[in-house]
Amino acid sequence: VEHMITFSELHEQNHQITELSNVFAYLIRDRSMCDTQIACDLFFRYSQKVKDHIELVDRQLCGKLISLPDQGVNNTADRFMSDSQEIKKIFADYLKDWCSTKHKTLRIRDHAAFVKDTEDMFKLVLDRIQRETEHLYPLIRKMEEADKQAA
Repeated sequence: VEHMITFSELHEQNHQITELSNVFAYLIRDRSMCDTQIACDLFFRYSQKVKDHIELVDRQLCGKLISLPDQGVNNTADRFMSDSQEIKKIFADYLKDWCSTKHKTLRIRDHAAFVKDTEDMFKLVLDRIQRETEHLYPLIRKMEEADKQAA
């Protein structure tokens, strides 16, 4: 039986993702840092956390919302799930461009382009986290409250 995630766990995941992206973005401004094992480890830790988080939100939160008989709620869940697909696609392209996933290393030919792509991707993920916090979590709280009152 899958443990239902709590809001404090979601916020903790979001905090870790934000922190990792901030540290990595700071590190990679220095070209020589990009080739360090630690930078690579940080990046792959970040990408795993983002992947796990998005899958969890889709499966547990959006999955729950889609099953509700409210069209507005369904639409919100749908939007988040298609947003997840978009993020996964951009992530996959980024990994293809800048990483050897087999060797868990970064392959940087053009440092400026790498930094820009990384910052763009991080911004995309951070925007997503902000939308979850502002729109998705409150919606779920509201649904849970309505459930409690109906019971």
